[in-house]
Amino acid sequence: MSELIDAAKTLRDAVDGMKFAPPVTHVYNPLVYAWPAHEAYLRQVGGGRKRAVLLGMNPGPWGMAQTGVPFGEITAARDWLGINTRVGRPQIEHPKRPVLGFDCDRSEVSGRRLWGLFRDRFDTPEAFFAEHMVSNYCPLVFMEEGGRNRTPDKLPAAESGPLFEACDEHLRRVVAATRPRWLVAVGTFAEKRAAAALGDGGVEVVRILHPSPASPAANRDWAGTATRQLEAAGVWTSPTPAGA
Repeated sequence: MSELIDAAKTLRDAVDGMKFAPPVTHVYNPLVYAWPAHEAYLRQVGGGRKRAVLLGMNPGPWGMAQTGVPFGEITAARDWLGINTRVGRPQIEHPKRPVLGFDCDRSEVSGRRLWGLFRDRFDTPEAFFAEHMVSNYCPLVFMEEGGRNRTPDKLPAAESGPLFEACDEHLRRVVAATRPRWLVAVGTFAEKRAAAALGDGGVEVVRILHPSPASPAANRDWAGTATRQLEAAGVWTSPTPAGA
């Protein structure tokens, strides 16, 4: 656990002073203003070896940007994970994307779907974290002047190079601390960055469909699709049919 907390602190500080040019106008670093919540999450993840690490892209404006928890949709983080820590505010806040912490009344669909799947399958956070953890590759939220979210893959090389270097190192530290058999990339971007950061590091990188509502495929039984993908990869075991 201490290794994960130390790695997150290093990443937090490494990316906090980075500058990004227009069309990016606002950058949030929830590892700074929501650090108590993120640390509470990492303490819940606990130490020791994990079967799989699930890796997302970066925080969503109504998820981790509010709660400090990866894919941290409000009700999932508060009611299932039991995290309800005070959250501060970014130094420069976008008027259309206020950080209200656990008082935010918006719901991030991706996080609701992801944590909902884990809740339905494992019942308790303790059962899930016994063999799994969820992380984001990049901890920063990027917004354009109108409030539109700008994903890390859209950044120019001069900006993404130093950022990805810090994120790659953090991912390697997470993998070293948890020693998973599988790195489960949630979406294509996470798959590409995991492959680049880990190389032939002894971790099998597999991909599942991203739960974003922007994906038509994700809007057709995302939980069932992700479950089948995880079972096909061997990460999860298919349930034994009744009477078998």
